[in-house]
Amino acid sequence: MDSAVLLDLLGNENRRRILRLLSHKSCYVTEISEYLSVSPKAVIDHLRKLEEAGLVESHTDDRRRKYFHIARDIRLEVSVSRHGFGAKSAYPANPSLDITGRCPHMRIDDDVPGEPPTENDDLAELAAEFDRLQQLENELSLAQRWVHGRIAETLDRVNDRLGVEADSRFFAELLAAVVATDGSKAAVADEVSADEETVEEGLRQLTEGGLLQNSGGSWALA
Repeated sequence: MDSAVLLDLLGNENRRRILRLLSHKSCYVTEISEYLSVSPKAVIDHLRKLEEAGLVESHTDDRRRKYFHIARDIRLEVSVSRHGFGAKSAYPANPSLDITGRCPHMRIDDDVPGEPPTENDDLAELAAEFDRLQQLENELSLAQRWVHGRIAETLDRVNDRLGVEADSRFFAELLAAVVATDGSKAAVADEVSADEETVEEGLRQLTEGGLLQNSGGSWALA
């Protein structure tokens, strides 16, 4: 789902309150209306928008009463810093995904389950697993804050080395790409997913700033 759509939807406090309520139980319109202290008509309008976005769906009970519930899990991340603004949304990965190979900088216990829980799992084991995953979630949140802080600090230092107020993130990506590749314009452009003309101009500025040197069409750290 597009993160901009999510941001627009969640910018409304009542829609956030509806989702908070539905995260605890399925509800019908009158329940939500009483919880929000707004008219059923307004609730229906909010639910329609949430349904169109795929966040909420409904089911009908034996008495033909329509209940609404959250349709799927989704995570929205927003980052605001001196060097950029970004928002991204993502769905939970398949439980069988092996993150140890995809996340080489993380050290995860080898006992992370590869299969989702089943009805035969012991309740005590499930409770212990839930507690462990909550702790891991808290640690990951702390790690994200640490990484964001280090990125901002590193980009500040890149700006200091350039001596001007610049697009430090792009220049930092160029420097990292030069180190990770053979330093050719084409390889650097491919690494940062930018057109070669833009990359060449950035490399030129870094060279003039004394951070890079060019030899036979290939760049390297000065």
